[in-house]
Amino acid sequence: MTSAIFRLRTLGGGLELPLGVCALALACAVYYIDTFTEIEGAIAVLYVVVTLLASQLTTRLGLVVVAAVCAALTMSSYLITHSDYTDLQALVRLNGALAALVITTVLLLKTETARLSLLSINSALRASEGRYRSIFDRTRVALWERDYSRLRAYLFTLKAEGVGDIKSYARQHDDFVDHCIGLITVVASNEAARDMFGPAGASIGALRRSITPGPDKFLNLLQVIMDEGRVFEDKVEVEADNGDKKLVLLSISFPEDPEAFDRVVVSMVDITQREMALKALTEAQAEMARASRAATIGAMSASLAHELNQPLGAIGVNAQTLLRWLDRDPPDLKAVSRSAERIIRDSQRASEIIQNTRGLLSQAEGKMETIHLDTLIKDTLALIDHDLQRTGTFVNFLPKEIPPVTAVKIELQQVLINLITNALQAMEEAASAQRTITLATDRIDEARISITVRDSGPGITDKIKDKLFSPFFTTKPTGMGMGLSICRSTIEARGGRLDGGNHPDGGAVFKLHLFINPEVAHA
Repeated sequence: MTSAIFRLRTLGGGLELPLGVCALALACAVYYIDTFTEIEGAIAVLYVVVTLLASQLTTRLGLVVVAAVCAALTMSSYLITHSDYTDLQALVRLNGALAALVITTVLLLKTETARLSLLSINSALRASEGRYRSIFDRTRVALWERDYSRLRAYLFTLKAEGVGDIKSYARQHDDFVDHCIGLITVVASNEAARDMFGPAGASIGALRRSITPGPDKFLNLLQVIMDEGRVFEDKVEVEADNGDKKLVLLSISFPEDPEAFDRVVVSMVDITQREMALKALTEAQAEMARASRAATIGAMSASLAHELNQPLGAIGVNAQTLLRWLDRDPPDLKAVSRSAERIIRDSQRASEIIQNTRGLLSQAEGKMETIHLDTLIKDTLALIDHDLQRTGTFVNFLPKEIPPVTAVKIELQQVLINLITNALQAMEEAASAQRTITLATDRIDEARISITVRDSGPGITDKIKDKLFSPFFTTKPTGMGMGLSICRSTIEARGGRLDGGNHPDGGAVFKLHLFINPEVAHA
């Protein structure tokens, strides 16, 4: 009950007892004077002083109790002194004293409420500050509290003078960066900062130049402050006390209130090892890619005999033809010239096939160029004209109006030669009576076109359809099973697609889907 009335705190200096005695003595004196003397006046108003003194010793409940006792003493004095008659002036003084007592009590209760609220807020602030300080000191992220207030004021002075581009201003003033660094003060740092940089790098006071970003990135930081940005984050290189270079992720969060720029939290996370690991990983991936290309070339080398067979065979045939024209009497020089031109053309083609294979192994990409498909198909047919005539194959070319495509000519041409050669061999092995190859171009949509190669052979059996594009799978006794696999991988590498199947009217059909601009495939 005592704790509910009296506060569980002290005023300090041992004043509690004297203050309580004074309040009690004053209450007794006021009651005596107001009751037993002839003094006329608002003596009871002095109970307000008793209440004020008591408010320093009592709780809210205790204050109400004291006020009630003072009010009772006031009423008692009035009844004792005016029991025989009613005095209007005395009644007014009584009401004035009671009103003053009530008003004072209400105000004191409000003051007490505000005091308790303030104590609660202060306690919460102290707890919050304690938690913040605990996190600040114990976290393993290097943290600083820095005073940017002078720097902000300086930058906004420049802004008021019309300066908007920090980098442009810095180029005109050589000492600008050093001056700005001198305006930053370190207020506090944690243990992680000392572990990362050493005692000097985490010292309180002037900011060390070694732990500031390089000039270019520091100017970016200044621009953020001038533009009233809220966050600055970047990878920067800093130096520890022992001279070690560290790559850190610098993060600064600026407050909205300009007055709070005196304690801005700055964090640094050491990402040196991570970046080194990423660099090593990137190098390993690049090496793996080169190894993968080498493995691919190893597989492709098995098909070079197949790829080079046609141009080399054509060279041999044209050379024999050339000799026959020379053996005539007189020699047919025009025919000799035509045979020589075909030999040159086929030798260049063989060279392009080898160069393209070497290009896959090296870092260089194939040369992309604008290609008119109608012209490409006609040139391709001219290259294998000898095989077409030898097998008695008729070619039906159905061109449509389509835009030029961007591609590597040698790659696309080699795919077409493989598909047409496969069609010739399929029809020859099946001894087809009527041998026809139909080539058609078409536009699929705004971004893609197609090339269709169809033969009049026996088609593709269900048994081999699923393995058609598998490496090293072949139905030919002397085949290597690489042609269609390389064709598909070549087209897919440029974002396209190669499908194979049977035509409803008979024969096999292969369809190339190509992007007009391969960059669209990677957008």
